[in-house]
Amino acid sequence: MKRTCILVVDDDLLVVKYLRANLSLDGYNVLTALDGNEALYIVEKELPDLIILDIKMPGIDGFEVCRRLREWSQVPILILSVLTDEDDKVKCLDAGADDYLEKPFGINELSARIRALLRRSAMVEQTPQHTIFSQGDLEVNFAHRKVSVESNEITLTHTEYCLLTELVLNAGKVLTHTYLLEKVWGPEYSMENQYLHVYIRRLRRKLEKDPSDPHFILTVPGVGYQFSNNSMN
Repeated sequence: MKRTCILVVDDDLLVVKYLRANLSLDGYNVLTALDGNEALYIVEKELPDLIILDIKMPGIDGFEVCRRLREWSQVPILILSVLTDEDDKVKCLDAGADDYLEKPFGINELSARIRALLRRSAMVEQTPQHTIFSQGDLEVNFAHRKVSVESNEITLTHTEYCLLTELVLNAGKVLTHTYLLEKVWGPEYSMENQYLHVYIRRLRRKLEKDPSDPHFILTVPGVGYQFSNNSMN
């Protein structure tokens, strides 16, 4: 059975060695890179199942690595960074990261977040009973895991796809912030409203003609979100 492969990217060799030792004990196959260029090369060559990525690195930083990877890959990305400002966290999520953990961190928390990301990735492989959901010019083909708008395929990350799936399968229902966070991210994320807001914004940018005036993903102020059910097939 193939072991799950994790790429650790950090310019601090001590951090790399620490993570490689602990993740190897957890049964993962661990690859390492000390800068952004090396990371991009390894991802293209080895196709890891998950990436743990530092932000502050010489040359290409973590923000740019995220942006470049999201041009062609949906691999889950977990940011590890000494940056603690909320704007930096939002910038990482907007760049395409799936999760953010501040340094210093506990190895148990890191392991839990890795498991949550891998669960989310596995959720994409599950096909709902409904084969196709369509509404207006939006179509979600669950069997082939494809999303298209006006017949143009839209690339979504694993987390974006899981969030969209949860919304469309409950079209017409109001889903609370807590419900969506626990269902898509996991129980440990129930208070991370910021994650949800960022991902809803990302989905709207990709799916809506006018993200500032959404017709698919509607906000229910103070409660959560609702996927419009004007015409569900």
